[in-house]
Amino acid sequence: MTDTYLCPRHGAFEANPKTGELIHLQSGRHWRLWQDKWYRQHTHPDGIRFEIHEALDKLYTEGYRATRVIIASRYRDLVSAYLERSTPWRGNSESGQPRLYGLPVEFSPEPEEEPCWAVINFDLEKEPGVPVRYPYFRLF
Repeated sequence: MTDTYLCPRHGAFEANPKTGELIHLQSGRHWRLWQDKWYRQHTHPDGIRFEIHEALDKLYTEGYRATRVIIASRYRDLVSAYLERSTPWRGNSESGQPRLYGLPVEFSPEPEEEPCWAVINFDLEKEPGVPVRYPYFRLF
């Protein structure tokens, strides 16, 4: 059983109490709630890449730089083909790590270990300061 709600700004949504998902009927986009914040559930790599890019821009405007991107393991197959990869050269083992917008990428633990990863899409590790080369300026 589902309930339908009409938002004056965004239109009709369907809520499924069994799955905890909110579905925007016009676009078909799915959303899930974690700790009072709604997270869009992505089905295309461009969606999550765009969301990460927006978050990097926001960090930059707040005076932080990202040092690493942790992507939910459920998106591994979706985004793997879009990650930058280079082969280790002259003993630099870190260069073989996948990257997105120039940042090292890791995948989250499975949701069974940390339930938040069944809902949230990614996390950015950050530190104060602005990026030296602002590597995430590269668009898709």
